[in-house]
Amino acid sequence: MPASGSSIFTDADGYQASLQDMLDLVVLHPRDFRARLAWMELPNLRLLRAQEASARVAYLRPLPEQVFVTFLTRRGLPLIYGGVELQFGEIMFHGRSEHRHQRTTAATRWGSISLTPASLLTFGETIAGRRLVPPRFGRLLRPLPADQQRLLRLHAQAGRIAETNLDRIGHKEVIRALEQDLILALVTCLTIGEVGKDQAIRRRQVAVLVQLEAMLAAHPFRILHTREICDAIGVSEQTLRTSSVRLLGMTVDRYQRLRRLKLVRAELIRANHAAADAAEVIRRHGFADMHRFVTEYWNAYGEMPPIPPRDSTGG
Repeated sequence: MPASGSSIFTDADGYQASLQDMLDLVVLHPRDFRARLAWMELPNLRLLRAQEASARVAYLRPLPEQVFVTFLTRRGLPLIYGGVELQFGEIMFHGRSEHRHQRTTAATRWGSISLTPASLLTFGETIAGRRLVPPRFGRLLRPLPADQQRLLRLHAQAGRIAETNLDRIGHKEVIRALEQDLILALVTCLTIGEVGKDQAIRRRQVAVLVQLEAMLAAHPFRILHTREICDAIGVSEQTLRTSSVRLLGMTVDRYQRLRRLKLVRAELIRANHAAADAAEVIRRHGFADMHRFVTEYWNAYGEMPPIPPRDSTGG
């Protein structure tokens, strides 16, 4: 059954959850984070429209049962996928289950359309007479301007319904016509136009950072040293530095610290810890100096960490 909605966020964790954890977010300045998300579920398509107010890095983890494309919905600074800049007027056709980093450098507006591989195959054969399957690696496409503008117009129409005209979601004919037009526009954009150049060097850097994420997931409670990472992955320190700056926009050390702050904050908020337990959570995440932790947390979030006061009644 068709459904839609929209939300405003001042917390990156809530925003990430609404994206079904498809993007694992690390925000450069969490205290400045603001986002608005509109979504629509149609019988064959799922649409997202996002507005973000600050720079961030995201580890993209698409659902394996979905194929999706992303694009900018307004002119501005690009979305950067694995070091490749996605400009306004272009579409990123994502590889199925392909993990990579996506980052922004300032406020950004982007959208996505997802569907099942079986639906994409059917629509491609029916509309274009072509066998449409997701690429092995993400592919940058440049549709004809008129085709891209039509897709953006229909996507924006769906966003307006999600945000202001919720009663229209119940009109079957309106929704059927909108979805059919979106499917036609999507298939046209995927089959007509230019294909961006292959980025073999970028793919190697993407692979290095995917291995880094696996190491960070395996060791969530400590900072990994550069030499340790390089030895485990089998790359030079220069390769790791170049890959991290290009794909993450920062050094591996800074990325780890922002990531750990996010993890410890989530755990402190999730559980109602006593002061002693909270201190142990903070130490377990590698923050040995409480004063330094509080300072880092305040600089990042603009607030004191959620640590309950110690019981001063004694015992």
